[in-house]
Amino acid sequence: MGSTGGFGQSKEFLDLVKSIGEARSKAEEDRIVLHEIETLKRRITEPDIPKRKMKEFIIRLVYVEMLGHDASFGYIHAVKMTHDDNLVLKRTGYLAVTLFLNEDHDLIILIVNTIQKDLKSDNYLVVCAALNAVCRLINEETIPAVLPQIVELLGHQKEAVRKKAIMALHCFYQKSPSSVTHLISNFRKRLCDNDPGVMGATLCPLFDLITADVNSFKDLVISFVSILKQVAECRLPKSYDYHQMPAPFILIRLLKILALLGSGDKQASENMYTVVNDMFRKSDSSSNIGNAVLYECICCVSSIYPNPKLLEAAADVISRFLKSDSHNLKYVGIDALGRLIKISPEIAEQHQLAVIDCLEDPDDTLKRKTFELLYKMTKSSNVEVIVDRMIDYMISINDNHYKTDIASRCVELAEQFAPSNHWFIQTMNRVFEHAGDLVNVKVAHNLMRLIAEGFGEDDDSADSQLRSSAVESYLRIVGEPKLPSIFLQVICWVLGEYGTADEKFPASYITGKLCDVAEAYSNDETVKAYALTALVKIYAFGIATGRKVDMLPECQSLIEELSASHSTDLQQRAYELQTVISLDANAVESIMPSDASCEDIEIDKDLSFLNSYVQQALEKGAQPYIPENERDGMLNISSLRNQDDHEASMHGLRFEAYEVPKPVVPSRIPAVSLTSSTEFVPVPEPSYPREIHQPTSVLAMPDAGSSELKLRLDGVQKKWGRPTSSTSAPSTSNSTSQKTVNGAMQLAVMGTVNSKPRESPYDSRRPQVEISPEKQKLAASLFGPSSKSEKRPSSSGQKGEKASIHVPQKSQVSKAGVGSSNGMSVEKTAIQPAPDLLDLGELTAVSIASSVDPFTQLEGLLDPNQVPASVNHEAGGATKAPNIMALYADTPSSGQSIDIENQLPSNKDHANVLSGLLNSTSRSAHGGTIVMATTQFSKGPDPRNSLEKDALVRQMGVNTMSQNPNLFKDLLG
Repeated sequence: MGSTGGFGQSKEFLDLVKSIGEARSKAEEDRIVLHEIETLKRRITEPDIPKRKMKEFIIRLVYVEMLGHDASFGYIHAVKMTHDDNLVLKRTGYLAVTLFLNEDHDLIILIVNTIQKDLKSDNYLVVCAALNAVCRLINEETIPAVLPQIVELLGHQKEAVRKKAIMALHCFYQKSPSSVTHLISNFRKRLCDNDPGVMGATLCPLFDLITADVNSFKDLVISFVSILKQVAECRLPKSYDYHQMPAPFILIRLLKILALLGSGDKQASENMYTVVNDMFRKSDSSSNIGNAVLYECICCVSSIYPNPKLLEAAADVISRFLKSDSHNLKYVGIDALGRLIKISPEIAEQHQLAVIDCLEDPDDTLKRKTFELLYKMTKSSNVEVIVDRMIDYMISINDNHYKTDIASRCVELAEQFAPSNHWFIQTMNRVFEHAGDLVNVKVAHNLMRLIAEGFGEDDDSADSQLRSSAVESYLRIVGEPKLPSIFLQVICWVLGEYGTADEKFPASYITGKLCDVAEAYSNDETVKAYALTALVKIYAFGIATGRKVDMLPECQSLIEELSASHSTDLQQRAYELQTVISLDANAVESIMPSDASCEDIEIDKDLSFLNSYVQQALEKGAQPYIPENERDGMLNISSLRNQDDHEASMHGLRFEAYEVPKPVVPSRIPAVSLTSSTEFVPVPEPSYPREIHQPTSVLAMPDAGSSELKLRLDGVQKKWGRPTSSTSAPSTSNSTSQKTVNGAMQLAVMGTVNSKPRESPYDSRRPQVEISPEKQKLAASLFGPSSKSEKRPSSSGQKGEKASIHVPQKSQVSKAGVGSSNGMSVEKTAIQPAPDLLDLGELTAVSIASSVDPFTQLEGLLDPNQVPASVNHEAGGATKAPNIMALYADTPSSGQSIDIENQLPSNKDHANVLSGLLNSTSRSAHGGTIVMATTQFSKGPDPRNSLEKDALVRQMGVNTMSQNPNLFKDLLG
């Protein structure tokens, strides 16, 4: 490179870079950089330094700063370089300033005027350099100083300037949304810019605006679809291609925007079906960017109104992801599968073996993503297998952050889908034992409340059995070393409340265990307090029942030790224990009632019991209480804080002109000009035009009464590239409207998504490999019988709702069956399947008849002598009108039950009653949207009574059929 070095730099600078690159340790690198800092401090302050040499010094400062050392002594020289007229020096100064400073630095005020001047430059390179600095350095206070000039640059003749102006306005929106809300029309115009780069940059601020307010941009759906179609058809220049994909980053941004606009909107989604389906067909899955576009298509399909064809295409893409040998694609497939199962749970069953392989994969990231998928798939039939797997995985990891997340999910699933309270307690014991103090404190209180309240009914035997099993399990666990503190608190509380309730274990044995806990965890005052309180309860319950409770020597020594403890709380508990032991049975029973943990405690917040004392004190001459805000001489804290905030806000920069002071006394002396002679002059409030001119041919007003600018598609399709003969107008198809209840989508089309029998793509990949029985058994337990209408209930901590959380859920209302805001009514008309906009053929009728009669399967479980006795026949062979509602009169309805009378016609004729029942039942069985009645029990209904009622309904239906031979013809139309 010679003595002058290469790339226009000196040999001294190149030797510096070489020496740092050859450094063998961090200490050696720091020594070289510190020596360079001392050299720069000395040489940068020399007088008459050539500009070319100063430029090199600034670059060396950037190099020092990037290596993590302080170069603040040279910041001011970088700011001075931004004022230079030389383009190379100015751009170097802007580059250094954007790397050195942040938007809150004190030197920002020195470059605001420079930026204002450079934004007006005739050289577009200078303007671009200033716009780059604007995006990094302009803060919320200095936005008004440059905003009018940036808005003017939106119409600049150079596309690079327009693009950077859009980026600057986007940064302003992120820092202060209120400063650019009046410029939304400008963003809409730039969406139709002649340059694709400007259009692509405009998508970023539009995405943020649509995320904040979707309804204001619904009119742009057709425009975004048209742009997406043009990009997919390779209308953009080849310079925008990436790995033979046409502008993939613009495609991904457009798909994200369409997903927002089509969410819950059937009409908007219908305009997207065709172009999204084309994206599935045209995207190349052989490259990473093609797979990224396919993944974004799946995300879009999972967000917009469901379409069976698109769901089928998304399922095929997911199968390819899961079959791939790449862990990255498997991860993407698991994530995409988790999005689609919210709409169609049957899709997960097609890939059950692939999910199990991912669950057993050594890649920890893939395994964690699979657990997230299983968390979304959990229901009452597979909760035991999934929670056990999650707990086993939680035991095997050391990451406390993720262990906390796994523990919270295990607790949540156990609370929602626990098949029994006994299983719930055992599961919570494992979580507490292995997760330790990472578990939330509320979980421990919920567990104690469940053990205290039991099943929530008046079944004393079941509650006693539950508490007895909890005591036995805790006595086995309490001997293990190093138990978590929160778990020990639960154990001590349960042993104190119910350790001697069933007299299965002697009181001396329980007290001995509690004393061992207090001694083993002598450093934990909370555990010792719980153990001491448990001792008080055991001795009190023994005295109240007349049983003699012997004080063990270790208990006596523990009480004596805690009586002299430095903790006042432990001292008080020890004295209370000594006092309780000395009382008689009646006194102990009154102060320590048995099983009173569920009693409500009333708290008098007003302290009304002190009213008599206060009144007596006032009568004796005491001064009345004066609230703090009414006392004289007291400062109002809130007003003082508001004053401080106001003063702090006054210190910010202001850009409006100062007001001319009004003279107190009229004078004939002419007013002196207040204009400052400095370069930084306060300017008035910006009064730039707000796009009030008439739009050009690109824009058109939608109607006479609308003041909002909207896009017109005339000539948009020929904006980029050469027109091709394959270009055609977007095809539309007439479709029947589907009724939407309360804005919620009726997913009746999901019944036809997987209607065609299809071989599992995962099985077809390796047909010759034999699947192990263990894997088949695990798949059956995870994906077992599909329950389309099962709905995850919300967890609640209230006593009345607790019983319904930890009991197996017998029947639940389908998600698609919710018809009104309170969830208590359903549609009375049959829901037609959503039209397939991609299939131009005729719609085929879907059979709604069930191939298996459920009553035939239940007949054998009933006593044959009971069914005929429950049916009354009148003389002459006439059948009495069935009283359907009487069957469910004694059934307690839950919060989600649906009144069956709303489904029956007003006519009491036998055929009409049965027809209404059959129609309602067929709609519930086919579409999953109509549910006749839903009951929920805390312990579960009696199976025999339920079967008898079902058989009675069926018998009445058969009798009605015999009396009306043409009933089937009437029902089938």
